[in-house]
Amino acid sequence: MSSASLSGGIGRALSNVLFRRFWTSNALSTIGRWIYRTAVMWFAWELTESTTWLGIVAFADVFPMVILSVFAGAISDRVGYIRVIQHSQLAIILLAGLFAALIITGYITIELVVILSVIHGSIEAMSTPPRMSMVNALVAKADLSSAIALNSAMFNGSRIVGPAIAGFLIPYIGVGMVLLLSMVAFVQFYVVMLFMRVEAAGGTGKVSLSLLTDMWDGVVYAWRNPGIRFLLITLTMVGLFVRPFMELAPGFADQIFGLGSEGLGSILSSIGIGAMVASLWLAHRGETQGLTRIVTVSLAAQAAAVVLFATTSNIYIAVVYLLLMGFFMLATGVGAQTLIQNTVAAEVRARVMSLFILLSWGLPALGALIGGWIASFAGLQLTIGAGAAVVLVSYMWFHLTAKKLETALESEGRQKTAPG
Repeated sequence: MSSASLSGGIGRALSNVLFRRFWTSNALSTIGRWIYRTAVMWFAWELTESTTWLGIVAFADVFPMVILSVFAGAISDRVGYIRVIQHSQLAIILLAGLFAALIITGYITIELVVILSVIHGSIEAMSTPPRMSMVNALVAKADLSSAIALNSAMFNGSRIVGPAIAGFLIPYIGVGMVLLLSMVAFVQFYVVMLFMRVEAAGGTGKVSLSLLTDMWDGVVYAWRNPGIRFLLITLTMVGLFVRPFMELAPGFADQIFGLGSEGLGSILSSIGIGAMVASLWLAHRGETQGLTRIVTVSLAAQAAAVVLFATTSNIYIAVVYLLLMGFFMLATGVGAQTLIQNTVAAEVRARVMSLFILLSWGLPALGALIGGWIASFAGLQLTIGAGAAVVLVSYMWFHLTAKKLETALESEGRQKTAPG
C-alpha cells in the first residue's frame, strides 16, 4: 500500500505549502492559547475557590463571541482574513504581556481578571472567524474536509499539550511566567501572518456603517438555508447543555477528584486526546458523504458520556468517559463545520462561520455562567449531568431531521452566490 493511501486526505491537504505553513504556525499559537487559558482559569480558582467566580471568568472570556463574532465575520469578508488576523494577533501579544506583568508584580484582583478576560475574549472573537475561513482559501474543495479536520486535530492536539504544559509549570514558575511563555507562541504566528499572501482570502474593501447590513444578511442567509439552520440548532444544544463542563473543569479537578492544577491538565488533556483521535480519523476519511449521520450520532454519544462522567468521583473511570466525550464532541463540531463550509456561498462564508463560532464558543460561556451558579447550591455533578440529559431526550428529533437534509448538506455542488 502506498504512503498516499495510508495518509488519505491528510497527505493531500498538507501537500499545499501555504496551508502547511499556516497550519504549523497556527498550531504553535493555539498551544499558547491553551497555556494562557489554563493558567488564567487556574489562577481564578486559586484566588476565589468559588464555582460562581469560575463561571464568571469563563463567561467573561468566551461570551464576547456572542457580541462580536458576527461583526468579525462581516469585517473579515469585507477587508480580508489576513489583515484581521494580523491586528488581532498583535493585540493578544500585548494583552498576555500586561496580564503577566500584573500577576508578577502583585497588582491583580479577581475583578481585574474578569476585565482582562473580557478583553481577551473580544480579541479571540475577532480573530477566530478569519482563521477558520482561511482554510477554504488555502486548499482545493476536494481537500476541504481533510483540511478542516486537520485544523481540528491541531486544535485538540494543542488542547492536550497546552494544559499539560501549564499544569506542569505553574507549581514551579508561577502563573505570570507561564503567561509570558504563551506570549512567545503568539509572537511567532504574528510574524508568519505578516508575510503570508493568499488570494480569495476575503475582500479588499473598507470598514463602513454598511457592515451592519452585511451582518444581518449573513444571519438571514443562514436561517433561510434549512441545512445550515439545522446544524446551528445542533450546535446550540451542545453549547448550552454539554460543552459548559469544560469551563467548570477546575471545580471538578479540585472538589470532585481532589486534585490540583495537574488534575485540571489531566481532565482537559483527556478530552483533547479523544478529540485528536476523532480529528485524525475524519481527516483521513476525507469526504463529506455520511457526515450528517456522524454529527447526529455523535451528538447523542457525547451527551451520554457526560452523563456517565457526572456519576463518578474516580478519576481513572472518569478518564474513559472524558476520552469518549472528546471524540464525539469533536466529531459533532468538525462534521458540522465541514457541512456548513460545503454548503455556504463564498461571499458570506466568514459571516456564517462566525455564527458557528458564536454557538460553539459563545454559548458555552453562557452555559458555564448559569451552570456555575446552579452548581453552587445543587453541586457540579448534578448540574452537568442534568444538562447532558436534556440533549439525550431531544435526540430523536435530530435523527429524523438529519435524514431529510443529508443529501443537500453532503452534495458536492455548493451554492455559488448568496441570494440578494
